[in-house]
Amino acid sequence: MPAHLLQEEEFSSTSSTTTVGTVTSRVTRNGDAVMEKDLPNHEDLAGDRGMIDDIFDETYREKEGPKPPMRYVWRNIILMSLLHLGALFALTLIPSAKIQTLAWGVLCFVLSALGITAGSHRLWSHRSYKATLPLRIFLTIVNSMAFQNDIYEWVRDHRVHHKFSETDADPHNAMRGFFFSHIGWLLVRKHPDVIEKGQKLDLSDIKADKVVMFQRRYYKPSVVLLCFVMPTLVPWYFWDESIVISFFIPAILRYALGLNATWLVNSAAHMFGNRPYDQYINPRENPLVSLGALGEGFHNYHHTFPYDYSTSEFGWRFNLTTAFIDLMCLLGLASDRKRVSKEVILARKMRTGDGSHKSG
Repeated sequence: MPAHLLQEEEFSSTSSTTTVGTVTSRVTRNGDAVMEKDLPNHEDLAGDRGMIDDIFDETYREKEGPKPPMRYVWRNIILMSLLHLGALFALTLIPSAKIQTLAWGVLCFVLSALGITAGSHRLWSHRSYKATLPLRIFLTIVNSMAFQNDIYEWVRDHRVHHKFSETDADPHNAMRGFFFSHIGWLLVRKHPDVIEKGQKLDLSDIKADKVVMFQRRYYKPSVVLLCFVMPTLVPWYFWDESIVISFFIPAILRYALGLNATWLVNSAAHMFGNRPYDQYINPRENPLVSLGALGEGFHNYHHTFPYDYSTSEFGWRFNLTTAFIDLMCLLGLASDRKRVSKEVILARKMRTGDGSHKSG
């Protein structure tokens, strides 16, 4: 059973640092491993984020007995198959595409990825920094371009993932294999525990965000416009690219690559890599995933310290999202970035890490 428990956690923002002390300790079990954990006060651990639902729940136990039958969602299976066939066809069009179209496709990929990484993930799921209204509107727009469910639903599933990581209540439980955690979880009905636990989360902070709820209300038309129509029309209208290339490269191929970059965080970053911060949980450090997912592959760190806005102790290294958030702070559009002190990081490495930090 994974454990996301911290000993002497410390929040730090751009202007202040708040230390959370140890409250008590007990023995927890992780499979056959037994270890001593110091339990923080979760109210303090939440800091001024106003939520604690991304902290692992040690009290959860999977239900005994046979697992529920797997029910396929054939609509998703067909659509995902067509999308990836379209992406393969798009690869054959790249030699015929204009350089402006390829550059536009890359720009759309980065913008839509930021809608997930800086938006639905670090801002709304973990509340690891604060954003002004103009930045929240921008992140909502590029989030619709990414088309990975609306922000409200993304946040709900992600908080459940953290709170019940690698259990039946985890939407993309990596213990069910690479394919399931990568894409398979979208092709079948959710496990009943995922639905049950998701309904019990406190999402009042998300419901109170008018920008998020506006997107939820008009999500389908926003996706059609921002994920498919706009990326297609720009190269066709402005530099006379063919409509076929305009559709299949900046829209279809870019969308498929964006999805798989995100999915690799759920699959590869939970299976391949080292665990310098907590060897008792499944998530790993995977720099290759970070390259494609704009900094989201430092996953052992992220599941150990989910409230850190950088999701890594290494700043901008393989982490374009952190650079973007820092730029937004410089421009006055973001503030109150949460960080973990170097002392706490080192103490955690020494206490629960796998020792790989010693080799650099």
